[in-house]
Amino acid sequence: MRWDGQRLDDGDEALLPGMPGLRGLLRSVEVPEFPGVTLHEVLSRSALNPVPRGSRMPFAYTINPYRGCLHACLYCYARSTHEWLDLDAGRDFDTQIVVKTNLVEVLRRELARASWKREHVALGTNTDPYQRAEGRYRLMPGVIAALADSGTPFSVLTKGTLARRDVPLLASAAQDVPVGFGVSVAVWDEDLHTSLEPGVPTPRARLDLVRAVTDAGLPCGVFLAPVLPGLTDRQSDLDAALEAIGAAGATGVTVVPLHLRPGAREWFSAWLAREHPALVGRYRQLYRGGAYVSAEYRAWLAERVTPLLRRHGLDGHSGGQARGVDGTAASGAPGDDEAAFPAGSLPPVRGGGAAPVRRAGPRAPAAGDDGAVPEQLSLL
Repeated sequence: MRWDGQRLDDGDEALLPGMPGLRGLLRSVEVPEFPGVTLHEVLSRSALNPVPRGSRMPFAYTINPYRGCLHACLYCYARSTHEWLDLDAGRDFDTQIVVKTNLVEVLRRELARASWKREHVALGTNTDPYQRAEGRYRLMPGVIAALADSGTPFSVLTKGTLARRDVPLLASAAQDVPVGFGVSVAVWDEDLHTSLEPGVPTPRARLDLVRAVTDAGLPCGVFLAPVLPGLTDRQSDLDAALEAIGAAGATGVTVVPLHLRPGAREWFSAWLAREHPALVGRYRQLYRGGAYVSAEYRAWLAERVTPLLRRHGLDGHSGGQARGVDGTAASGAPGDDEAAFPAGSLPPVRGGGAAPVRRAGPRAPAAGDDGAVPEQLSLL
């Protein structure tokens, strides 16, 4: 969906002056609750996005209610996707938010097709479906209901504590279809959290979400991601994080080191040079091979984390990995093509186990990646 094509209605006073013609655009608005942010309300032609066959993702389709993200995480791997809208991966990603206002209507039409095979649909793999804009547009209740009514298994990955609003709806949906739920937690230091992910609820608030989900009888896997070399990988930091995750009742944990694809790499590197210049040389060395941190660092992190998992009783959750029906780990987690999903974050197969892993060919290298497959971080 690129910004071209149709003319705006010049008579609509809600439109911002000077906006170009945008395909499917209804209006572009600024609202008091999101200062400095423009919300582009569009009519989407489709709701279900097929995952390319070469992907390692263990699901066949995704849904993205929003493009861009008010969480504004400097390290976000999805930043480069904004460039497909002729917007930049930096400030625009944080402040130019596309809202698919007709998403639920279109989704119900697509799910009603005779050709629909009720394959696993994932939400939260690009931008967060429970970012703050969801409080205004309330698209997710309709999405959840549509998927459940059609018998389609689905999963949600979020940092947004707004998801607590829909926990009863998710629990009800889980009576009819398999549901997986995942929460991402990265930074524990308050100053670092504010600097790196200014729009994200606090880690403690997200752990309260984990507890609310599991108290409702749903599984909830946690992604301790991304781990930032030299910033959040101290043993004391990892120990505190895993202790809190275990106490919150997570059904599984996966630890994922930072990776820097084009878009996120430039934005994060500028922040690092400004805030922690002493680490710039180390990062250049660790990421000398491309988007992924070196295999040596991944092995070092795995060795550091393993005894902590044991200490906090997290090493018994199937190794912390969601597994397919054949026992193999479901890799291709958002943010790291080689990481495994934590137990509970993928919808279970009726009768036990996790949803079948969608097999694919070799990983296609991302732009700026040299194509080397990093060592699997056997975690969590």
